[in-house]
Amino acid sequence: MAYKRILLKLSGEALMGNRQYGIDPQRLSEYAKDIKDIVDKGIEVAIVIGGGNIFRGVAGASNGMDRVQGDHMGMLATVINGLALQSALENEEIPTRLQSAIKINEVAEPFIRRKAMRHLEKGRVVIFGGGTGNPYFTTDSAAVLRAIEIEADVILKGTRVDGIYSADPEKDASASKFSTISFDDVLSKGLKVMDTTAFTLSQENELPIIVFDMNKKGNLMKIVSGEQIGTTVS
Repeated sequence: MAYKRILLKLSGEALMGNRQYGIDPQRLSEYAKDIKDIVDKGIEVAIVIGGGNIFRGVAGASNGMDRVQGDHMGMLATVINGLALQSALENEEIPTRLQSAIKINEVAEPFIRRKAMRHLEKGRVVIFGGGTGNPYFTTDSAAVLRAIEIEADVILKGTRVDGIYSADPEKDASASKFSTISFDDVLSKGLKVMDTTAFTLSQENELPIIVFDMNKKGNLMKIVSGEQIGTTVS
Protein backbone atom coordinates (compact mmCIF):
# COMPACT_ATOMS: atom_id res chain seq x y z
CA MET A 1 0.00 0.00 0.00
CA ALA A 2 1.23 3.48 -0.88
CA TYR A 3 -0.19 5.08 2.28
CA LYS A 4 -0.63 4.02 5.88
CA ARG A 5 -3.05 6.71 7.10
CA ILE A 6 -5.33 8.81 4.89
CA LEU A 7 -7.90 11.53 5.34
CA LEU A 8 -10.82 11.21 2.94
CA LYS A 9 -12.71 14.43 2.22
CA LEU A 10 -16.23 14.00 0.88
CA SER A 11 -18.61 16.78 -0.09
CA GLY A 12 -22.12 16.74 1.29
CA GLU A 13 -23.41 16.90 -2.29
CA ALA A 14 -21.69 13.58 -2.98
CA LEU A 15 -24.14 11.87 -0.63
CA MET A 16 -27.15 13.08 -2.62
CA GLY A 17 -26.62 10.65 -5.48
CA ASN A 18 -29.17 11.64 -8.12
CA ARG A 19 -31.41 13.43 -5.64
CA GLN A 20 -31.87 17.19 -5.35
CA TYR A 21 -31.07 17.22 -1.62
CA GLY A 22 -30.67 14.90 1.37
CA ILE A 23 -28.95 11.52 1.50
CA ASP A 24 -29.12 8.67 -1.01
CA PRO A 25 -28.85 5.36 0.93
CA GLN A 26 -27.53 3.54 -2.14
CA ARG A 27 -24.69 6.03 -2.65
CA LEU A 28 -23.90 5.84 1.06
CA SER A 29 -23.73 2.04 0.86
CA GLU A 30 -21.41 2.19 -2.18
CA TYR A 31 -19.02 4.51 -0.33
CA ALA A 32 -19.06 2.26 2.74
CA LYS A 33 -18.13 -0.79 0.64
CA ASP A 34 -15.24 1.08 -1.01
CA ILE A 35 -13.98 2.25 2.39
CA LYS A 36 -14.28 -1.30 3.79
CA ASP A 37 -12.06 -2.59 0.98
CA ILE A 38 -9.16 -0.35 1.99
CA VAL A 39 -9.71 -0.81 5.74
CA ASP A 40 -9.41 -4.56 5.17
CA LYS A 41 -5.97 -3.87 3.63
CA GLY A 42 -4.83 -2.22 6.87
CA ILE A 43 -5.23 1.42 5.79
CA GLU A 44 -6.09 3.79 8.65
CA VAL A 45 -9.00 5.97 7.50
CA ALA A 46 -10.28 9.31 8.80
CA ILE A 47 -13.13 11.12 7.05
CA VAL A 48 -14.45 14.67 6.88
CA ILE A 49 -17.82 15.26 5.21
CA GLY A 50 -19.40 18.54 4.15
CA GLY A 51 -23.02 19.46 4.82
CA GLY A 52 -24.02 21.06 1.51
CA ASN A 53 -26.67 18.43 0.81
CA ILE A 54 -28.59 19.71 3.85
CA PHE A 55 -27.56 23.32 4.46
CA ARG A 56 -24.88 25.82 3.44
CA GLY A 57 -24.06 28.73 5.74
CA VAL A 58 -22.87 30.90 2.84
CA ALA A 59 -26.14 30.32 0.97
CA GLY A 60 -28.12 31.18 4.08
CA ALA A 61 -26.13 34.38 4.57
CA SER A 62 -26.74 35.43 0.96
CA ASN A 63 -30.48 35.21 1.68
CA GLY A 64 -30.30 37.50 4.68
CA MET A 65 -29.53 35.01 7.45
CA ASP A 66 -26.84 35.82 9.99
CA ARG A 67 -23.62 34.20 8.72
CA VAL A 68 -22.58 32.83 12.12
CA GLN A 69 -26.00 31.24 12.65
CA GLY A 70 -25.90 29.81 9.14
CA ASP A 71 -22.44 28.33 9.63
CA HIS A 72 -23.53 26.67 12.87
CA MET A 73 -26.46 25.14 11.00
CA GLY A 74 -23.97 23.87 8.40
CA MET A 75 -21.82 22.32 11.15
CA LEU A 76 -24.84 20.44 12.48
CA ALA A 77 -25.55 19.22 8.93
CA THR A 78 -22.08 17.65 8.80
CA VAL A 79 -22.84 15.77 12.02
CA ILE A 80 -26.06 14.42 10.46
CA ASN A 81 -24.05 13.22 7.44
CA GLY A 82 -21.44 11.75 9.77
CA LEU A 83 -24.09 9.75 11.63
CA ALA A 84 -25.46 8.46 8.32
CA LEU A 85 -22.02 7.37 7.11
CA GLN A 86 -21.22 5.83 10.50
CA SER A 87 -24.38 3.71 10.24
CA ALA A 88 -23.50 2.61 6.68
CA LEU A 89 -19.95 1.66 7.72
CA GLU A 90 -21.18 -0.28 10.74
CA ASN A 91 -23.56 -2.17 8.44
CA GLU A 92 -20.36 -3.34 6.73
CA GLU A 93 -19.04 -4.38 10.17
CA ILE A 94 -16.41 -1.64 10.28
CA PRO A 95 -15.87 -0.21 13.79
CA THR A 96 -16.43 3.53 13.46
CA ARG A 97 -16.24 6.54 15.76
CA LEU A 98 -17.82 9.93 15.14
CA GLN A 99 -16.05 12.89 16.72
CA SER A 100 -17.54 16.37 16.68
CA ALA A 101 -15.85 19.75 17.01
CA ILE A 102 -19.04 21.04 18.66
CA LYS A 103 -20.23 19.22 21.78
CA ILE A 104 -23.11 16.83 21.11
CA ASN A 105 -22.17 14.19 23.64
CA GLU A 106 -25.33 12.13 23.14
CA VAL A 107 -24.43 11.33 19.52
CA ALA A 108 -20.70 11.95 19.07
CA GLU A 109 -17.46 12.01 21.01
CA PRO A 110 -15.80 15.41 21.40
CA PHE A 111 -12.78 15.83 19.13
CA ILE A 112 -9.67 14.82 21.07
CA ARG A 113 -6.57 14.42 18.93
CA ARG A 114 -4.89 11.65 20.92
CA LYS A 115 -8.13 9.70 21.18
CA ALA A 116 -8.68 9.99 17.43
CA MET A 117 -5.18 8.70 16.72
CA ARG A 118 -5.69 5.81 19.13
CA HIS A 119 -8.92 4.84 17.34
CA LEU A 120 -7.06 4.84 14.02
CA GLU A 121 -4.25 2.70 15.42
CA LYS A 122 -6.88 0.16 16.55
CA GLY A 123 -8.29 -0.06 13.02
CA ARG A 124 -11.39 2.06 13.59
CA VAL A 125 -12.60 4.56 11.01
CA VAL A 126 -12.87 8.04 12.52
CA ILE A 127 -15.38 10.54 11.12
CA PHE A 128 -14.80 14.19 12.03
CA GLY A 129 -18.04 16.21 12.16
CA GLY A 130 -18.82 19.79 13.07
CA GLY A 131 -16.17 21.33 10.81
CA THR A 132 -13.53 23.16 12.85
CA GLY A 133 -16.16 24.22 15.38
CA ASN A 134 -15.81 27.82 14.21
CA PRO A 135 -17.88 29.90 11.78
CA TYR A 136 -16.28 31.27 8.58
CA PHE A 137 -14.20 28.09 8.08
CA THR A 138 -15.18 25.53 5.46
CA THR A 139 -15.06 21.75 5.75
CA ASP A 140 -12.06 21.91 3.36
CA SER A 141 -10.22 23.78 6.12
CA ALA A 142 -11.46 21.24 8.67
CA ALA A 143 -10.18 18.39 6.48
CA VAL A 144 -6.68 19.84 6.13
CA LEU A 145 -6.50 20.78 9.82
CA ARG A 146 -7.54 17.31 10.98
CA ALA A 147 -5.22 15.63 8.47
CA ILE A 148 -2.26 17.58 9.87
CA GLU A 149 -3.30 16.89 13.46
CA ILE A 150 -3.58 13.12 12.98
CA GLU A 151 -0.41 13.04 10.85
CA ALA A 152 -2.13 11.68 7.75
CA ASP A 153 0.04 10.83 4.74
CA VAL A 154 -2.32 12.39 2.21
CA ILE A 155 -5.70 14.07 1.72
CA LEU A 156 -7.94 12.27 -0.76
CA LYS A 157 -10.61 14.64 -2.02
CA GLY A 158 -13.44 12.59 -3.50
CA THR A 159 -15.53 14.50 -6.04
CA ARG A 160 -17.69 13.72 -9.06
CA VAL A 161 -14.89 14.87 -11.43
CA ASP A 162 -11.86 12.67 -12.14
CA GLY A 163 -9.22 15.27 -11.30
CA ILE A 164 -8.20 18.90 -11.76
CA TYR A 165 -8.75 20.48 -15.16
CA SER A 166 -7.61 23.71 -16.81
CA ALA A 167 -11.31 24.73 -16.83
CA ASP A 168 -14.61 23.25 -15.68
CA PRO A 169 -14.91 20.06 -17.80
CA GLU A 170 -18.69 20.09 -17.38
CA LYS A 171 -18.84 23.48 -19.11
CA ASP A 172 -15.76 23.49 -21.37
CA ALA A 173 -15.18 20.43 -23.58
CA SER A 174 -11.65 21.63 -24.44
CA ALA A 175 -10.51 21.58 -20.77
CA SER A 176 -7.37 19.51 -20.24
CA LYS A 177 -6.69 17.36 -17.18
CA PHE A 178 -3.54 17.53 -15.05
CA SER A 179 -2.17 14.23 -13.75
CA THR A 180 0.18 16.03 -11.35
CA ILE A 181 0.53 19.71 -10.51
CA SER A 182 2.43 21.76 -7.93
CA PHE A 183 0.83 23.95 -5.28
CA ASP A 184 2.41 27.01 -6.91
CA ASP A 185 1.00 26.15 -10.34
CA VAL A 186 -2.50 25.72 -8.91
CA LEU A 187 -2.28 29.21 -7.44
CA SER A 188 -0.72 30.84 -10.51
CA LYS A 189 -3.32 29.30 -12.83
CA GLY A 190 -6.17 30.26 -10.51
CA LEU A 191 -7.46 26.67 -10.33
CA LYS A 192 -10.08 25.82 -7.73
CA VAL A 193 -9.05 22.81 -5.63
CA MET A 194 -9.97 23.93 -2.13
CA ASP A 195 -10.67 27.28 -0.55
CA THR A 196 -7.58 29.46 -0.10
CA THR A 197 -7.27 28.95 3.67
CA ALA A 198 -7.33 25.16 3.37
CA PHE A 199 -5.05 25.09 0.34
CA THR A 200 -2.44 27.35 1.94
CA LEU A 201 -2.46 25.29 5.13
CA SER A 202 -1.87 22.13 3.10
CA GLN A 203 0.95 23.78 1.14
CA GLU A 204 2.71 25.08 4.25
CA ASN A 205 2.65 21.63 5.84
CA GLU A 206 3.70 19.85 2.61
CA LEU A 207 0.59 17.65 2.73
CA PRO A 208 -0.25 16.29 -0.73
CA ILE A 209 -3.82 16.38 -2.04
CA ILE A 210 -5.25 13.90 -4.54
CA VAL A 211 -8.47 14.94 -6.30
CA PHE A 212 -10.34 11.98 -7.81
CA ASP A 213 -13.73 10.63 -8.85
CA MET A 214 -15.16 8.95 -5.75
CA ASN A 215 -18.21 7.71 -7.65
CA LYS A 216 -16.20 5.26 -9.76
CA LYS A 217 -15.98 1.97 -7.89
CA GLY A 218 -12.46 0.83 -7.13
CA ASN A 219 -10.79 4.24 -7.47
CA LEU A 220 -10.14 4.50 -3.74
CA MET A 221 -8.38 1.14 -3.69
CA LYS A 222 -6.32 2.04 -6.76
CA ILE A 223 -5.07 5.26 -5.12
CA VAL A 224 -3.98 3.62 -1.87
CA SER A 225 -2.33 0.87 -3.95
CA GLY A 226 -0.16 3.52 -5.61
CA GLU A 227 -1.86 3.83 -9.00
CA GLN A 228 -2.04 7.24 -10.68
CA ILE A 229 -5.71 8.15 -10.36
CA GLY A 230 -7.09 11.69 -10.56
CA THR A 231 -4.72 14.63 -9.99
CA THR A 232 -1.98 14.84 -7.37
CA VAL A 233 -1.10 18.25 -5.95
CA SER A 234 2.26 18.25 -4.20
